[in-house]
Amino acid sequence: MTILIANQKGGAGKSTLALITANYLTTAKNCNVTVVDMDYQQSISQKFDKAKILENAEPYQVVATSLEAYPVLRGIVGKNKDDIVLIDLPGKLDDDGLIPVFQSADLVICPFSYDEFSFTSTILFTVVLRKINPKIPMVFIPNRIKANAKFEIMQEVNEQLAKFGRISSILPDRVDFQRVNTFQTPLSLLQLIVPVFEPIFNEYIHGKHEVAGRPA
Repeated sequence: MTILIANQKGGAGKSTLALITANYLTTAKNCNVTVVDMDYQQSISQKFDKAKILENAEPYQVVATSLEAYPVLRGIVGKNKDDIVLIDLPGKLDDDGLIPVFQSADLVICPFSYDEFSFTSTILFTVVLRKINPKIPMVFIPNRIKANAKFEIMQEVNEQLAKFGRISSILPDRVDFQRVNTFQTPLSLLQLIVPVFEPIFNEYIHGKHEVAGRPA
């Protein structure tokens, strides 16, 4: 199964969300996960290399690559039907290399925030993605949401995005999210993460692959 963590809006928190997703699937659900880091900053790969230097256990592998290399990588990574491949995409839409990535995806997790620019970027990204992969399920995660977000804006944005997919519960703006790395998510965030990722797992992942040789 291939899951994209994507939005063309920079600063949406894609890389951190990819780590949280990978940590949740491996530790809470015992899934076999490979993270493909295509983001230009490659912050996930840097965290992974740092964790190896510190001799921390590696719950999953991280592969740094580019859009151009993806067609070849696709034939190597995730060949086992039990595997989940998480792809952290760069925040762009003007590259033909995105087409095979979009076409191969089984699910898109799209972080966004409740402001006009983020909403416009998210809608544009969604429309382009759906033209390439019309039937792909999407989950929109309100990410880094500050406590003073206006309810009127939230309601309007949710109504529009709900036309394209599921909207999860909110992930608030908390400093502990900066401590997420490739081998753990702080336990202080557990009560925030479970309501977001448990429904995603149950609806889109559970039953669509096998985990460790047994039904998920």
